Amino acid sequence: MTEQSRAASGRLENKVALVLGASREGNMGQAIARAFAAEGAKVVVAGRNEQQLKTLADQIGGAWTTCDITDKDQIQDMVDFVLRNYEKLDIAVNAAAAFVLKPFEEHTAEDIDEMTSMLFKGPFQLLQVLVETMKSGSSIINISSAAATIGFENHMAYTGAKAGMEHVLREVANEYGCCGIRLNTIAPGLTETPLSADYHRTPGVVDAFVKEYPLGRLNTVEDVAHTAVFLAGDECFMTGQTLQVNGGLTLRRNPTRAEIEEQIREACS
Repeated sequence: MTEQSRAASGRLENKVALVLGASREGNMGQAIARAFAAEGAKVVVAGRNEQQLKTLADQIGGAWTTCDITDKDQIQDMVDFVLRNYEKLDIAVNAAAAFVLKPFEEHTAEDIDEMTSMLFKGPFQLLQVLVETMKSGSSIINISSAAATIGFENHMAYTGAKAGMEHVLREVANEYGCCGIRLNTIAPGLTETPLSADYHRTPGVVDAFVKEYPLGRLNTVEDVAHTAVFLAGDECFMTGQTLQVNGGLTLRRNPTRAEIEEQIREACS
Protein backbone atom coordinates (compact mmCIF):
# COMPACT_ATOMS: atom_id res chain seq x y z
CA MET A 1 0.00 0.00 0.00
CA THR A 2 1.41 3.42 -0.97
CA GLU A 3 1.58 6.47 1.25
CA GLN A 4 -1.02 8.08 -1.00
CA SER A 5 -3.52 5.23 -0.61
CA ARG A 6 -2.99 5.09 3.16
CA ALA A 7 -3.80 8.79 3.38
CA ALA A 8 -6.92 8.56 1.22
CA SER A 9 -10.12 9.40 3.08
CA GLY A 10 -12.80 9.58 0.40
CA ARG A 11 -12.69 13.36 0.09
CA LEU A 12 -13.79 13.18 -3.55
CA GLU A 13 -16.44 10.48 -3.16
CA ASN A 14 -19.30 10.80 -5.67
CA LYS A 15 -17.42 13.39 -7.73
CA VAL A 16 -16.56 13.10 -11.43
CA ALA A 17 -13.13 14.36 -12.43
CA LEU A 18 -11.50 15.00 -15.79
CA VAL A 19 -7.70 15.14 -16.05
CA LEU A 20 -6.29 16.34 -19.37
CA GLY A 21 -2.59 15.70 -19.98
CA ALA A 22 -2.42 12.26 -18.37
CA SER A 23 -1.05 10.13 -21.18
CA ARG A 24 2.63 9.86 -20.19
CA GLU A 25 3.75 7.55 -17.40
CA GLY A 26 5.11 9.51 -14.46
CA ASN A 27 3.76 12.93 -15.40
CA MET A 28 1.73 15.28 -13.22
CA GLY A 29 -1.55 14.44 -14.90
CA GLN A 30 -1.17 10.75 -14.11
CA ALA A 31 -0.25 11.46 -10.49
CA ILE A 32 -3.29 13.70 -10.11
CA ALA A 33 -5.60 11.13 -11.69
CA ARG A 34 -4.33 8.43 -9.33
CA ALA A 35 -4.76 10.71 -6.31
CA PHE A 36 -8.32 11.61 -7.32
CA ALA A 37 -9.23 7.95 -7.82
CA ALA A 38 -7.72 7.08 -4.43
CA GLU A 39 -9.98 9.70 -2.87
CA GLY A 40 -13.09 8.14 -4.39
CA ALA A 41 -13.63 10.18 -7.55
CA LYS A 42 -14.75 8.70 -10.86
CA VAL A 43 -11.88 9.80 -13.13
CA VAL A 44 -11.72 10.34 -16.88
CA VAL A 45 -8.19 10.75 -18.22
CA ALA A 46 -7.48 12.45 -21.52
CA GLY A 47 -4.54 13.20 -23.77
CA ARG A 48 -3.02 12.11 -27.07
CA ASN A 49 -1.55 8.66 -26.36
CA GLU A 50 -4.36 6.11 -26.50
CA GLN A 51 -2.42 3.15 -25.10
CA GLN A 52 -1.06 5.06 -22.10
CA LEU A 53 -4.52 6.45 -21.36
CA LYS A 54 -6.13 3.02 -21.56
CA THR A 55 -3.49 1.53 -19.26
CA LEU A 56 -3.97 4.27 -16.67
CA ALA A 57 -7.77 4.11 -16.84
CA ASP A 58 -7.66 0.34 -16.30
CA GLN A 59 -5.37 0.78 -13.30
CA ILE A 60 -7.55 3.36 -11.56
CA GLY A 61 -10.94 2.01 -12.60
CA GLY A 62 -11.71 5.04 -14.72
CA ALA A 63 -12.41 5.95 -18.34
CA TRP A 64 -10.34 7.55 -21.07
CA THR A 65 -10.72 9.62 -24.19
CA THR A 66 -8.30 11.30 -26.56
CA CYS A 67 -7.98 15.06 -26.84
CA ASP A 68 -5.56 17.54 -28.38
CA ILE A 69 -5.88 20.72 -26.32
CA THR A 70 -5.03 22.86 -29.35
CA ASP A 71 -8.29 21.77 -31.07
CA LYS A 72 -11.48 23.26 -29.61
CA ASP A 73 -13.69 20.68 -31.31
CA GLN A 74 -11.72 17.91 -29.57
CA ILE A 75 -12.07 19.76 -26.27
CA GLN A 76 -15.83 19.85 -26.71
CA ASP A 77 -15.90 16.17 -27.69
CA MET A 78 -13.89 15.31 -24.55
CA VAL A 79 -16.29 17.14 -22.25
CA ASP A 80 -19.29 15.64 -24.06
CA PHE A 81 -17.77 12.19 -23.50
CA VAL A 82 -17.67 12.83 -19.74
CA LEU A 83 -21.26 14.04 -19.69
CA ARG A 84 -22.53 11.09 -21.75
CA ASN A 85 -20.91 8.60 -19.41
CA TYR A 86 -21.33 10.30 -16.02
CA GLU A 87 -23.98 13.02 -16.57
CA LYS A 88 -21.93 15.67 -14.75
CA LEU A 89 -18.44 17.10 -14.32
CA ASP A 90 -17.31 18.29 -10.87
CA ILE A 91 -13.54 18.63 -11.28
CA ALA A 92 -11.40 19.47 -14.31
CA VAL A 93 -7.62 19.63 -14.43
CA ASN A 94 -5.46 20.84 -17.29
CA ALA A 95 -2.01 19.29 -16.98
CA ALA A 96 -1.12 19.30 -20.69
CA ALA A 97 2.53 20.31 -21.04
CA ALA A 98 5.17 21.36 -23.55
CA PHE A 99 8.17 23.68 -23.59
CA VAL A 100 10.73 25.22 -25.94
CA LEU A 101 14.29 25.65 -24.66
CA LYS A 102 16.37 28.13 -26.68
CA PRO A 103 17.68 31.70 -26.44
CA PHE A 104 15.18 34.51 -26.91
CA GLU A 105 16.56 35.69 -30.23
CA GLU A 106 16.42 32.14 -31.63
CA HIS A 107 12.72 31.59 -30.96
CA THR A 108 10.98 31.09 -34.29
CA ALA A 109 7.40 31.90 -35.22
CA GLU A 110 6.72 28.16 -35.04
CA ASP A 111 8.10 28.01 -31.47
CA ILE A 112 5.88 30.88 -30.40
CA ASP A 113 2.84 29.36 -32.09
CA GLU A 114 3.48 26.00 -30.39
CA MET A 115 3.78 27.51 -26.92
CA THR A 116 0.79 29.81 -27.25
CA SER A 117 -1.36 27.06 -28.78
CA MET A 118 -0.52 24.52 -26.06
CA LEU A 119 -0.22 26.80 -23.06
CA PHE A 120 -2.50 29.77 -23.77
CA LYS A 121 -5.00 29.37 -26.61
CA GLY A 122 -5.79 25.73 -25.80
CA PRO A 123 -6.31 26.28 -22.05
CA PHE A 124 -8.28 29.46 -22.81
CA GLN A 125 -10.66 27.50 -25.05
CA LEU A 126 -10.84 24.70 -22.49
CA LEU A 127 -12.05 27.20 -19.89
CA GLN A 128 -14.70 28.46 -22.31
CA VAL A 129 -16.11 24.96 -22.65
CA LEU A 130 -15.83 24.12 -18.96
CA VAL A 131 -17.62 27.18 -17.56
CA GLU A 132 -20.56 26.45 -19.86
CA THR A 133 -20.73 22.90 -18.46
CA MET A 134 -19.79 22.92 -14.80
CA LYS A 135 -22.13 23.77 -11.93
CA SER A 136 -21.92 25.42 -8.54
CA GLY A 137 -19.41 23.67 -6.28
CA SER A 138 -17.17 22.56 -9.12
CA SER A 139 -13.42 23.11 -9.35
CA ILE A 140 -11.14 23.89 -12.29
CA ILE A 141 -7.38 23.53 -11.82
CA ASN A 142 -4.67 24.62 -14.24
CA ILE A 143 -1.04 23.51 -13.93
CA SER A 144 1.34 26.40 -14.48
CA SER A 145 4.97 26.90 -13.41
CA ALA A 146 6.99 28.87 -10.90
CA ALA A 147 8.82 30.22 -13.95
CA ALA A 148 5.70 32.22 -14.83
CA THR A 149 6.45 34.32 -11.74
CA ILE A 150 10.25 34.36 -11.48
CA GLY A 151 11.31 33.62 -15.05
CA PHE A 152 13.75 31.07 -16.44
CA GLU A 153 16.47 31.74 -18.99
CA ASN A 154 15.88 30.45 -22.52
CA HIS A 155 12.18 29.73 -21.87
CA MET A 156 10.62 33.06 -22.89
CA ALA A 157 7.73 31.77 -25.00
CA TYR A 158 6.96 29.13 -22.36
CA THR A 159 7.00 31.51 -19.39
CA GLY A 160 5.09 34.21 -21.27
CA ALA A 161 2.29 31.82 -22.24
CA LYS A 162 2.10 30.40 -18.71
CA ALA A 163 1.98 33.86 -17.12
CA GLY A 164 -0.72 34.98 -19.53
CA MET A 165 -2.88 31.98 -18.71
CA GLU A 166 -2.52 32.59 -14.98
CA HIS A 167 -3.93 36.07 -15.50
CA VAL A 168 -6.81 34.80 -17.64
CA LEU A 169 -7.71 32.25 -14.98
CA ARG A 170 -7.86 34.97 -12.31
CA GLU A 171 -10.19 37.01 -14.52
CA VAL A 172 -12.46 34.02 -15.17
CA ALA A 173 -12.47 33.12 -11.46
CA ASN A 174 -13.69 36.61 -10.67
CA GLU A 175 -16.40 36.54 -13.34
CA TYR A 176 -17.71 33.05 -12.54
CA GLY A 177 -17.46 33.17 -8.77
CA CYS A 178 -21.15 34.10 -8.72
CA CYS A 179 -21.84 30.72 -10.36
CA GLY A 180 -20.04 28.86 -7.58
CA ILE A 181 -17.22 27.66 -9.87
CA ARG A 182 -13.74 27.79 -8.35
CA LEU A 183 -10.67 28.21 -10.57
CA ASN A 184 -7.13 27.93 -9.23
CA THR A 185 -3.60 27.36 -10.48
CA ILE A 186 -0.80 25.14 -9.20
CA ALA A 187 2.71 26.39 -9.97
CA PRO A 188 5.41 23.74 -9.42
CA GLY A 189 9.12 24.21 -9.90
CA LEU A 190 11.38 21.75 -11.70
CA THR A 191 9.65 18.38 -11.33
CA GLU A 192 10.83 14.94 -12.40
CA THR A 193 8.53 14.07 -15.29
CA PRO A 194 9.07 12.68 -18.80
CA LEU A 195 9.18 16.27 -20.10
CA SER A 196 12.10 17.20 -17.83
CA ALA A 197 13.96 13.87 -18.02
CA ASP A 198 17.04 15.38 -19.65
CA TYR A 199 17.49 17.79 -16.74
CA HIS A 200 17.36 14.98 -14.21
CA ARG A 201 19.67 12.67 -16.17
CA THR A 202 22.42 15.28 -16.51
CA PRO A 203 24.82 15.21 -13.53
CA GLY A 204 24.82 18.46 -11.57
CA VAL A 205 21.62 19.97 -12.92
CA VAL A 206 19.40 18.99 -9.99
CA ASP A 207 22.07 20.25 -7.57
CA ALA A 208 22.02 23.65 -9.26
CA PHE A 209 18.26 23.91 -8.77
CA VAL A 210 18.10 22.53 -5.23
CA LYS A 211 20.38 25.36 -4.04
CA GLU A 212 17.51 27.76 -4.78
CA TYR A 213 14.80 25.79 -2.94
CA PRO A 214 14.46 26.91 0.71
CA LEU A 215 12.99 23.52 1.68
CA GLY A 216 16.03 21.76 0.27
CA ARG A 217 14.52 19.53 -2.41
CA LEU A 218 12.64 19.71 -5.67
CA ASN A 219 8.89 19.20 -5.62
CA THR A 220 7.50 15.87 -6.81
CA VAL A 221 4.47 14.95 -8.88
CA GLU A 222 2.93 13.69 -5.63
CA ASP A 223 3.30 17.14 -4.06
CA VAL A 224 1.33 18.55 -6.97
CA ALA A 225 -1.28 15.77 -6.76
CA HIS A 226 -1.89 16.31 -3.04
CA THR A 227 -2.47 20.02 -3.70
CA ALA A 228 -4.87 19.20 -6.53
CA VAL A 229 -6.90 16.98 -4.17
CA PHE A 230 -7.24 19.88 -1.75
CA LEU A 231 -8.29 22.32 -4.49
CA ALA A 232 -10.81 19.79 -5.86
CA GLY A 233 -12.48 19.14 -2.50
CA ASP A 234 -15.50 20.84 -1.00
CA GLU A 235 -13.44 22.10 1.95
CA CYS A 236 -11.46 24.41 -0.35
CA PHE A 237 -12.71 28.02 -0.13
CA MET A 238 -10.30 29.55 -2.62
CA THR A 239 -10.61 30.89 -6.14
CA GLY A 240 -8.42 32.87 -8.51
CA GLN A 241 -5.26 31.84 -6.66
CA THR A 242 -1.89 30.53 -7.80
CA LEU A 243 -0.49 28.05 -5.29
CA GLN A 244 3.31 27.97 -5.44
CA VAL A 245 3.94 24.28 -4.80
CA ASN A 246 7.69 24.49 -5.21
CA GLY A 247 9.36 24.40 -1.82
CA GLY A 248 9.77 28.18 -1.69
CA LEU A 249 11.52 28.56 -5.05
CA THR A 250 9.61 31.75 -5.82
CA LEU A 251 11.17 33.35 -2.73
CA ARG A 252 14.42 33.15 -4.68
CA ARG A 253 14.98 32.43 -8.39
CA ASN A 254 15.78 29.73 -10.91
CA PRO A 255 19.50 29.19 -11.46
CA THR A 256 21.03 30.92 -14.47
CA ARG A 257 22.27 28.95 -17.45
CA ALA A 258 25.85 29.78 -16.43
CA GLU A 259 25.26 28.45 -12.91
CA ILE A 260 23.76 25.23 -14.27
CA GLU A 261 26.72 24.73 -16.62
CA GLU A 262 29.19 25.36 -13.80
CA GLN A 263 27.43 22.77 -11.60
CA ILE A 264 27.55 20.26 -14.47
CA ARG A 265 31.30 20.82 -14.85
CA GLU A 266 31.83 20.29 -11.13
CA ALA A 267 29.75 17.11 -11.14
CA CYS A 268 31.67 15.70 -14.12
CA SER A 269 35.16 16.65 -12.93
